Amino acid sequence: MKINGPNQPNFNPYKNIIQKQAEIKKTTSKQDQVEISSYAKQLQENEKPNAKRTAYVQEIKDAIAAGDYKVDAEKVADKMVKYWSK
Repeated sequence: MKINGPNQPNFNPYKNIIQKQAEIKKTTSKQDQVEISSYAKQLQENEKPNAKRTAYVQEIKDAIAAGDYKVDAEKVADKMVKYWSK
């Protein structure tokens, strides 16, 4: 009688486990789903631009394009100092 040792070419001790896992994968077909909560939907609604804000921004853009927009340097400097001195 000939004994070839533990590494026989036709013997795989994990064959049954691998087959069972393959069958489970075939039977279950999961799909990715995304559910957005009502709170998240509300936050998305709040992200939409405000009409007053949009008009204000457009007014500033028009003033810049026309060259009429003036920046108050002292006001900008005061706000920068207040921001960085917190």
